[in-house]
Amino acid sequence: MPNKKFINAIERKPQACPPIWLMRQAGRYHDHYQNLKKDHTFEELCKKPKLAAETAMGPINEFDFDVAILFSDILFPLEALGMDLSYNPGPQFGLHLNEDNAESLIINQNPINFMEFQGEAIERTIERLPNEKSLIGFVGGPWTLIAYACNISKDSSDIHLNNFQIGLLDNVILPLLKENVELQLNAGAEVVMIFDSTAHQLAEEDLNIYLGKTFNMLVKEFPNKVGYYAKDGVNYETIIAKQDDPQINLAGMGIDSNVDLRDYFKKTSNGFVQGNFSEHFLTLPHEEFLPKLDNFIEQMSVLSPEERSGWVCGLGHGVLKTTPQENVKEFVQRIRASF
Repeated sequence: MPNKKFINAIERKPQACPPIWLMRQAGRYHDHYQNLKKDHTFEELCKKPKLAAETAMGPINEFDFDVAILFSDILFPLEALGMDLSYNPGPQFGLHLNEDNAESLIINQNPINFMEFQGEAIERTIERLPNEKSLIGFVGGPWTLIAYACNISKDSSDIHLNNFQIGLLDNVILPLLKENVELQLNAGAEVVMIFDSTAHQLAEEDLNIYLGKTFNMLVKEFPNKVGYYAKDGVNYETIIAKQDDPQINLAGMGIDSNVDLRDYFKKTSNGFVQGNFSEHFLTLPHEEFLPKLDNFIEQMSVLSPEERSGWVCGLGHGVLKTTPQENVKEFVQRIRASF
């Protein structure tokens, strides 16, 4: 540790070839993961540090990504607070959170103690990483955690934060996530990503308020150590406006596949810009996938290394379970051969 290309991207130093890592690079599409799942539950793979390290190392060993990712789940902080969480196979809560039951569901006084398995998992993964690889951690976005906890429909939009949600954000979720970020950084993660996959649900004025609170608590406190990702029509200009604050030193931001990634190298001046090959294209039959990849490479090749400084090559979102492994391998090889 660390990976020089990833550090260059964070520092916006021009380089020919970008570092590569993918959201959910350890997951259901991969034989290595499926073989582990034959003997272990998802929760065991996350909460037993040796197994978490083995799971995280699978895609590093097979596909040679530049960055390993803590193998865990964004929802564990909700379990740490006292909510009944299980996976069958997706997440299920015994009860969802509302204003009437909050005091009975949020019962743990020191929830960060529950999260210590993540720190040990990071340490065990680092022990196994080759010297030239980096490791990142992650937390779920505060709004994304609230949306799951309160069972807010994924189709919701133009949401205005109510007093209960603001109270949860300020007094419960953000303080715990701050401790969670610190735990992961202290264990050795080079960067902690905030994966905020439902932030686009918020009305624009509420998104602005929400990002202000989130960045002040989770980014400002850890300069150049925390990155942010949102998707599905979120207003990236609002995120960039926060990033331009000299007191907010964001390590980088992820961009989904709905926009032209090339625009964002001009719009941002600090931190990496990650993306944004479509995760859906990666699932196509090989003969259909290759022209899509070639087109993406051609588009990015128009930019000089200086013009695309900060690029971290990745997807618009996470690797889908129907993704052929040969496509992932080809993706990494072709990117490296082309730049």
